[in-house]
Amino acid sequence: MPKPIVKIPKAGYGFREGRGFSIGELKEAGLSVGKARTLGLYVDVRRRSVRKDNVEVLKSFLKEVEESSKAKAPQNPAEVKS
Repeated sequence: MPKPIVKIPKAGYGFREGRGFSIGELKEAGLSVGKARTLGLYVDVRRRSVRKDNVEVLKSFLKEVEESSKAKAPQNPAEVKS
């Protein structure tokens, strides 16, 4: 599962692992809050910042999910009936 990266507020520099992705990051990646939670992603509704790194991580995660779902789906509908 991807982990969000957030800025350390008191130190002024550096980054740490966050509690969840912000709603803005989810929207830029093309996800809703409900869909993200069904995929097992954590959502932090308090965060307002949008980090490009987190958006890229979400987009690559969505690609992996789509590829794995395509691999599991049967190629021919006739194979399902037999």
